[in-house]
Amino acid sequence: MGSEAPVKKVRIGVLALQGSFAEHCAHVVRVGGEAVEVRKAEQLAGCSGLIIPGGESTTMANIARRWNLFEPLRAFQASGGAVWGTCAGLIFLAERISKGEKQGGQELLGGLNVTVDRNFFGSQIDSFETSLPCKIPGDDNGPFRAIFIRAPAILSAGEGVEVLAEYVLPEEKKKELANPQDKIIVAVKQGNLMATSFHPEITADTRWHQLFVEMAAKCEPYSAVDEAAKAVAQQSEIDISSFKPGMLPVFTDSVFAGAFKEKF
Repeated sequence: MGSEAPVKKVRIGVLALQGSFAEHCAHVVRVGGEAVEVRKAEQLAGCSGLIIPGGESTTMANIARRWNLFEPLRAFQASGGAVWGTCAGLIFLAERISKGEKQGGQELLGGLNVTVDRNFFGSQIDSFETSLPCKIPGDDNGPFRAIFIRAPAILSAGEGVEVLAEYVLPEEKKKELANPQDKIIVAVKQGNLMATSFHPEITADTRWHQLFVEMAAKCEPYSAVDEAAKAVAQQSEIDISSFKPGMLPVFTDSVFAGAFKEKF
């Protein structure tokens, strides 16, 4: 019997300019995908999906502009590749910033028909976690443990945007709002674009990453990269082919006072 050809893994690029890119890479590997850290346009070659991680959106935008990445990222998105933004990545993907925009404006990748409040949930000391009901397509495993770190929120979603999760606001938060409301949008999907206000990559739950890899599997690998330039870029790639999912700590429900328990 001849040996079967190995199944080609879905290649997911993770924008590695700043933020929690390593944790995203680990989860992509956990759900059976291939992860590559993207710092150069050429590293998008062969990727069917791109994750824009949490971090600081203005910092990421400034670095992306300095390294001439905005145009290649827009070209990847326009080609039909799947793109997922988490926390700061949500801001990066939004078409509009209603509140919290930096003085002088902020360059965005855009494409996602939503309006965001950049600092809806406050500063770092207002970070929190909650058991969040979600509408993850094809999943019925119940609420997700969502971690919000100086998180943005979606004030409104336009045509074509599917709301996947809403957070029910506590009474003290309602009192802070000029126009009180009971809940706020924190996860959406629009075609090949997805965004979450929270950080799935620092939990043990891989359902959002599984969903995104499945979305990317339906997209063609990105081919608008010169082969010679691709070869040069790959020489400087960090080799994560032997990356074991247990190599990075993932916070579980047993976490308290900064301690964590690793699962292998």
